Amino acid sequence: MHPGPINRGVEISSSVADGEQSVILQQVSYGIAVRMAVMSMLAGQ
Repeated sequence: MHPGPINRGVEISSSVADGEQSVILQQVSYGIAVRMAVMSMLAGQ
């Protein structure tokens, strides 16, 4: 999973990042939810 943000032109070209098959935005949003859940579990809530 890509944690985001991406470095356009360095890590990946804009055409690939914005392409039809790109799932970067989904991966970023899922990653945020997973990190929040883990932190909540660690905090005992």
